Amino acid sequence: MTRQTREMKRGGDIANTLRWPQSAEGLTADAVDFVALSHVLANTCRWGGRTATYYSLAQHAVLASRAVESLAGPQNRRRLALLALLEGARTAWLGDVGAGGVLSARAMERVRRDGGAIDRAVREAAGLDGGPTDGEAELLRFATHMLEAALRRDFPKTDFGQNPAAAFPPMRGRIRPLQPGRAALAWQKRFRELTVPSPEDGEPGTGEPGQPELHPVNPAANQEEPEDEHAPPAA
Repeated sequence: MTRQTREMKRGGDIANTLRWPQSAEGLTADAVDFVALSHVLANTCRWGGRTATYYSLAQHAVLASRAVESLAGPQNRRRLALLALLEGARTAWLGDVGAGGVLSARAMERVRRDGGAIDRAVREAAGLDGGPTDGEAELLRFATHMLEAALRRDFPKTDFGQNPAAAFPPMRGRIRPLQPGRAALAWQKRFRELTVPSPEDGEPGTGEPGQPELHPVNPAANQEEPEDEHAPPAA
């Protein structure tokens, strides 16, 4: 049990030091709290909740990250995996804007403007040097289609809408949904795997010094909690 968990059980206020995503206006890299982000994504169901089985944006990001990593070459494997992990981060600030149906032109413009600003801040905070190139974006889309095809296979009672992924080969292995707490920890673990430098290749994906903190306010929150023995088995 981490110090943060002990304080929370005693009624302490360490949890209140999390920088929860608020307005996208004026967002900077220094204001991005990856622990808070992981919990928001873990508590947000995909498809606007139109599914019989809960499946979080956090778990989806982890699976997408692993899917593209399996397809990428060694020169940009970690960078692509990190881009995939962060791709849905804007939802923590904007909400699942596509879940409610067709958006007005004004709403679409706001999403485009604010979403772009959020993406830039989050990527900078994670140590990424810009967004995906055209080639990287194509590989990310292919991995996403493979994951979506697997979700269609494993989550039959879900409103997928119009999705061309059905024509793509699905990822191998059955997708088993995670509870929100476990999904948040899985997201944090994946983030660390992709941002902690290795002795062989230095800072993954960027070639620049420095290591982003998951939680810039309270370092104790960066430690993993032990898994709940009553939780379902992980994927």
